[in-house]
Amino acid sequence: MSNIILEKRQCLIAGDGNLPVEMAKSAKQNGMEVVCISLSSDNVKELKKYCSKIVSYGPGQVDSIKSFLQKEEIKQLTFLGKVSKTMLVKRPKLEKTAIALLKQMKKLNDDAIMLKIVEQMENIGITILDQTIFIKNLMVQKGTLTKNTPSQSQLDDINYGFQIAKQMGGLDIGQSVVMKDRMIMAIEAIEGTDKCIKRGCKLAKRKNAIVVKVSKPAQDKRFDIPAVGLKTIKTMKRYGADVLALESGETIIVNREKMIDYANKHNIIIVAM
Repeated sequence: MSNIILEKRQCLIAGDGNLPVEMAKSAKQNGMEVVCISLSSDNVKELKKYCSKIVSYGPGQVDSIKSFLQKEEIKQLTFLGKVSKTMLVKRPKLEKTAIALLKQMKKLNDDAIMLKIVEQMENIGITILDQTIFIKNLMVQKGTLTKNTPSQSQLDDINYGFQIAKQMGGLDIGQSVVMKDRMIMAIEAIEGTDKCIKRGCKLAKRKNAIVVKVSKPAQDKRFDIPAVGLKTIKTMKRYGADVLALESGETIIVNREKMIDYANKHNIIIVAM
């Protein structure tokens, strides 16, 4: 993938958040045209600044998406942004191919779903790109990002949480855990990181909780690379978490300066291990 020659015309399948906007912005700055398939409405206004065309589909409209990609003669595609798996349990619009794929699958974990979607794209001649190609500058490097540093007891929790999160990632359950006093308060599941933080902090009595977020042991960089942003830190502040520990070189930080400024203001520690 590192030696791939990038096409001048790129397609972005965009979920929630600012990451899709950052990708589109970077690609445009590098002289590329970005065609966007939007799965969310929360960032369309910003995406319009950098994309030559935006169409909206639901994640279950596989046939319509494939038809659009073929019509636009797309050869390379990037998935970015959060697409909650809870959409599958809320009876979204599912087209014929999506229904058939779901019936074939023995389990509906994130990797299994995404690999099936990737397979569908590859079958029509499309290459799915590493999510970081256009946003490598957002990957966090090892070290403490905030003015405060973790204590030894916090480091003990971080190291234990790191091990647990890696095991959970290996099972494709989630990539985040909430710790306190060497005890696991919460493990991320279908609800996502922010709700995991809320649940774990409540069990920790809203005091001294530590959030650990890592990549999966065999992370497929075409999808689901761990990402954090200002919303993550605000959720921690609201529910009483003191430390955010990330895996260096494997985690994307969105709105880095705002995130660090907010963390410093509220005495939250951010460290990359």
